[in-house]
Order: sequence, then C-alpha cells, then structure tokens
Amino acid sequence: MSEREELTKLTAKQLELLQRLYKMSKMVRVYTVFKSQDELARELGVTRQALNIHLRRLKELNLIRTGRGFIDLTEKALKILGISTSIAIILVKIKPEFRETAYKRLRELPVEKLYRVTGKVDAVMIVSQEKLKDILDMISKIEGVDETTTLTVFEVLKE
Repeated sequence: MSEREELTKLTAKQLELLQRLYKMSKMVRVYTVFKSQDELARELGVTRQALNIHLRRLKELNLIRTGRGFIDLTEKALKILGISTSIAIILVKIKPEFRETAYKRLRELPVEKLYRVTGKVDAVMIVSQEKLKDILDMISKIEGVDETTTLTVFEVLKE
C-alpha cells in the first residue's frame, strides 16, 4: 500500500492528531536493538525471567524504552556508557565523473544519515563524533572524492 493510499484511510481526526503530535515532538537520536527477549536472554546466559527483571529496572531508570521485538537505549543510557550523543556533519565534494560510484561507496559507510544535495557540495553526512576519524579515513579512500569539510556540533540551539 502506498503512502497516499494509507493517507486516504486516515480520518480527519487521526490526521489532526498526527499533525499535533509532530508539532509537539522532539527529534531524538535512538539506538535500537531488534531482538526478542528470548534471543537476548540466551546470548546473555540468563533466563528470560531474570532478563525481564533487569530490563524493568533499566526502564524505571529511564535508560531504555521497550516494545514488541525492540529495545531503545535512551540518551541517558548513552551518557552512562560514556558515549557522546554529539554529531558531526561532513560535507563531501565529488568529481562529476565519479559521482555515481562515489555515492555507492558512501552509502556503505556506517553513518546516521547521508543526503545527496545541490550546491557547492554533492553530499552531506551526519555521523557520530566517536566515528568521525574512522569515517573520514574511509572517505579518503573513495575514488573521486575531491574535498571534505567537517563541522562538529558543540551546542544544539533548537531541536
């Protein structure tokens, strides 16, 4: 079913609710694990009941959010783990004759977001600051990349 078909199945009130939720929402970075509790318990070498006790406590401390088949780590959990939630932005300029192959290689990199853009650069990448050095090393090996500019975010002014 296409997005347009899904949209036509919504009532006016459901659409209004979605719009209001969007306006009230805050964009967050989420790290999600897509595993069943059975799988996770088996990997940790504990019973499912024991895992449930641990998950309940982590949820009470606002370190995780859970649902059917997934577990989200919150920003609070990432801070406890010493993982920065800061991002970096990489602007990539590519020689025209190499664009298609370079885009293909860029898609393979472990980045949060990758955009093909118009203007003075050809691609914009959003990456975790922890992975910045490794990703820049990988980009430097891609044929046709002419130039990169890196911006590190040190303060969020509005989300």
